[in-house]
Amino acid sequence: MSFAEKPRIALVQDSPVFFNAGKTTDKCLELIGRASSSKPDLIVFPESFIPGYPRHMIFGSRIGSRSSEGRELWKEYYNNSISVPGPEVKIFEDISKKTGAYISMGITERDNKSLYCTQLLFSPRNGLISKHRKIKPTAAERIVWAEGSGRDLATQKIANTIIGTLICWENYMPLARMSMYLKGVNLYLAPTADYRESWQTSLRHIALEGRCFVIGVNQYTGIDEYPGHITESCGLSKKDLGGSRGGSCIISPMGEYIAGPLWDEPGIICAELDLGMVTGASLDFDAAGHYNRPDIFDIKINDQPETLVD
Repeated sequence: MSFAEKPRIALVQDSPVFFNAGKTTDKCLELIGRASSSKPDLIVFPESFIPGYPRHMIFGSRIGSRSSEGRELWKEYYNNSISVPGPEVKIFEDISKKTGAYISMGITERDNKSLYCTQLLFSPRNGLISKHRKIKPTAAERIVWAEGSGRDLATQKIANTIIGTLICWENYMPLARMSMYLKGVNLYLAPTADYRESWQTSLRHIALEGRCFVIGVNQYTGIDEYPGHITESCGLSKKDLGGSRGGSCIISPMGEYIAGPLWDEPGIICAELDLGMVTGASLDFDAAGHYNRPDIFDIKINDQPETLVD
């Protein structure tokens, strides 16, 4: 299977097995199997699907102090995060090859003693071809995740499709978005943990601004998904921790929904994209081309790699 003029994209909106890398990986394989029934070219998972987005958790941290209980919970989260390379990476390389689909997988990545919010891209031909680390974790996320660098602003060209990825509120960074537009992105992945209506507005704006297809994918989690010992360690009830409504969707280069948003339930969204729409939509707006003013604006992006061709 390969990308063509009309690639098929499948979005997986579901819940992980929180703080359990092994069981979540097994669940991912099951979900990939289900998604593969629609013969997609690309399957996209949410932000930090393995081992789960740690919503409302600050691991016992306060300004000036950390608790021993928080350190124990952090250790559990760290031990269930993914090393790259590592055994889970090999598992996803194998399933990508078996299904013939590219797979974008959100993980918490373990590197030395730090963690990163990372999105991996697997090729059925060449295995792991890309790793994007979130370049700016938001607010208390900075307790959990370190920052990526300009090298993480990677893009990939697959046939006629140029894919770029920014995670969650990285998409609120205008120059990060521009780094994608300058590479000619026509398939823009925006995995997230944000389920607010305002996030949908942002995704539609990005589609219009970038004249590209925007893929928004989020976890669906109920309040009962969290193991009891996690809530006890946080000193919060399951209601306090809350869940995620989802809101996964596919948006056209003209800012219109093609599929979704899917709310309040797990599911797999699939749609075929006509890449010709990108060209048509660019008649009156191209942020990196005829609607740019390089005589006024000089944008420098440090260390961004060249687009990888797979």
